Amino acid sequence: MGASSFIAGRLRFKSRIAVTSIAISFIVMIIAVSVTSGFRAEIRSGISEIFGDIQITADGYNYLSDGSVLNLDAAFVDEIQKLPIVKKTVPAVYKAGIIKKDDLIQGTVFKGIPDGPDSLGAKVPSELAAKLSLAVGDRMTVYFAGEKVRVRNFTVKEIYQAVLGGDDKLVVYTSLADMQTVCGFGPNEASAIEVLLKGVDNTPEALDEASSEIGSLIFAHTAGSEAPPVASSSFGRFPQIFSWLDLLDVNVLLILALMTAVAGFNMISGLLIALLRNISTIGTLKSMGMRDRSIAKAFLEMASKVVLRGLIIGNAIGLGLCLLQQFAGIIKLNPENYFVSQVPVNIDVLRILATDAVAYVLIMLLLLLPSLFISGVDPAKTVKVQ
Repeated sequence: MGASSFIAGRLRFKSRIAVTSIAISFIVMIIAVSVTSGFRAEIRSGISEIFGDIQITADGYNYLSDGSVLNLDAAFVDEIQKLPIVKKTVPAVYKAGIIKKDDLIQGTVFKGIPDGPDSLGAKVPSELAAKLSLAVGDRMTVYFAGEKVRVRNFTVKEIYQAVLGGDDKLVVYTSLADMQTVCGFGPNEASAIEVLLKGVDNTPEALDEASSEIGSLIFAHTAGSEAPPVASSSFGRFPQIFSWLDLLDVNVLLILALMTAVAGFNMISGLLIALLRNISTIGTLKSMGMRDRSIAKAFLEMASKVVLRGLIIGNAIGLGLCLLQQFAGIIKLNPENYFVSQVPVNIDVLRILATDAVAYVLIMLLLLLPSLFISGVDPAKTVKVQ
């Protein structure tokens, strides 16, 4: 054990207020980081579930046309599935329709997927169900427009809560086979292929890069006489949501900076008090030949223990509150404004550790300022006072 560490172990620091301040700062930081990560994960998951991370459609695709068809046996489909960033591909058939229930009518979009409800079953969003007074087990008549009008009678098998608001409030899920029949598609045809990604950050840049990679692969495996399908990212479809998430990230950075500053300045005041209370000790150590740097190191080691104590307590309480919200969902939100029904929490261990490390380093750098006080202590005067 060095002299500085030996002295640091015997210095006394009244740290209750400092530890409390640091703990509160870290509680706020842990919650801010976890909630932001939760929003990104929840909204990204919601978008992926509805439209995929990347959606591949025919050039000029629209919901009304039956001519916008993709061949699921196309060469590029197998090549896309081989990409390391691709988790899986899901075929989907979209078709606009009008639901009639008694005297009520509502335009909506039907989406056929492989794991959709059984034949002529429908999974209806709660807002649409409320508008049409639909309940599980009810039958509804649907008119599909196109070159000729097709009529189908669906049974409501499930009512689900829309995640994002807007588009998904009007998406009714059915089986892929039902929608292929409605559109006149074969069993290996769909109107879209939705790509779910893995290991890709929840950022517009990462999604656009993945979209470009998939688009280039499609172009390379499409015959020159054909118009290649188009790959578009979820960012292109929901730019306003990603802009809102970016703004949320800026607010979190401001919170982290503010909490670090609060903890740092509280420690500065505490360390200054400790230095003033031990001024005679500093003078004695100087008179014995100990350098300013070694004395400062002793006080910084003492302060470091206080910071680490507050960090550990803050992390424990912050993570506990996050886990409580994650499993109990105590704090609710209005999905009309926040896209989700409760405050989402995602405990990203690496991000939390990075936040702890950066905050700790910044606080310790701030504590270098009061340690400069040591160089101004005159051992002749302080020892004389004793």
